[in-house]
Amino acid sequence: MESQPLLLRATSPSSRLEKVSLMESMKRDCRHMLLSSPVNVLLVFVPLGLIWGYADLSHTWVFTFNFLAIVPLAAILANATEELAEKAGSTIGGLLNATFGNAVELIVSVIALKEGQIRIVQASMLGSLLSNLLLVLGFCFVFGGYNRVQQTFNQTAAQTMSSLLAISSASLLIPAAFRATIPHSAKSDGVIQQKILSLSRGTAIILLIVYVLFLVFQLSSHHEIFEQQEEQTEEVLSQYSNKPIGHTLSAKSALAFLLVSTIVVSICADFLVGTIDNIVESTGLSKTFIGLIIIPIVGNAAEHVTSVLVAMKNKMDLALSIAIGSSLQIALLVTPVMVLVGWIIDVPMTLNFSTFETATLFISIFLSNYLILDGESNWLEGVMSLAMYLLIAVAFYYYPDEQAML
Repeated sequence: MESQPLLLRATSPSSRLEKVSLMESMKRDCRHMLLSSPVNVLLVFVPLGLIWGYADLSHTWVFTFNFLAIVPLAAILANATEELAEKAGSTIGGLLNATFGNAVELIVSVIALKEGQIRIVQASMLGSLLSNLLLVLGFCFVFGGYNRVQQTFNQTAAQTMSSLLAISSASLLIPAAFRATIPHSAKSDGVIQQKILSLSRGTAIILLIVYVLFLVFQLSSHHEIFEQQEEQTEEVLSQYSNKPIGHTLSAKSALAFLLVSTIVVSICADFLVGTIDNIVESTGLSKTFIGLIIIPIVGNAAEHVTSVLVAMKNKMDLALSIAIGSSLQIALLVTPVMVLVGWIIDVPMTLNFSTFETATLFISIFLSNYLILDGESNWLEGVMSLAMYLLIAVAFYYYPDEQAML
């Protein structure tokens, strides 16, 4: 008699229905996530990257497969963050987006920093800035304006973010000018190097404080200036995918996708960074070119696609918010955090970029500020932005690493 209730529970129809419902929910969540971005077709490279990496096969293919694998993983991570942010409210959601919005860049950079690849970290930070300021902005202007005379956007919000980018440019120019004005014979002095390191760490702390104050400005005191309707993004992207309309992930599902994608990105990034030296030897490319041009594509591809699709629907406020906002997070959050992480793990990560690198950054910020100054854009301005990026890419293709110039 006592075993009967147990038997009834084991074969209870409601229990079976709960299991079926859970499986259906998981299927819907997976389908929703897989169809959340056009770049998710590249997920086929995730198992290839892991297999080639663990089997220690061809370094070129390990680099290529894991490079392509991180692109859709970054999109899934970003989408899971947005889903979780929606459940947390506007303020906490904004902080979540600020924290995890550049998680891929942070993961790749931390792994590279642990392996002593300071040159890669510095170049990837600069490359992320340049790709968002010139490449993404250029594509937005071209694809959004090719069939329109003019597109307009919120000039005040764009100028506020551009002004903050000018501060970030100064944070790189000052250490470079500091080192450039020191006599050549003293540049290799350990005391001078320590002063530059201390200057970089102090500058990183100041930039992080500015970023925190910007978050207060954006999310609280001047929220109405930066307010964007999130449904605009959903409206645009739903026209390019087959994901269920109105379906959202639960907080648990979003956390699960966030955790899994972060772990897999970390593994792929480890394989990617571990092959850089071999790629440099086999291809003849410089570490600067790999970090500045190639690596930024990994973390920014999903944002590139989203911002272009949004611009094509004439949602330029949202497109600029993605492009310039991402640059701002790299400049005021990710780069200073990398300096402080290097401080913690005893790696001398500094903001002492080369004079050539800081000059290209200054020119890029100057051009982007000039293009958005009037609050209007057209396709020719996009061509100018893309041309500037190509000029910089060609220049860095031929620009040797410091070791090669010694």
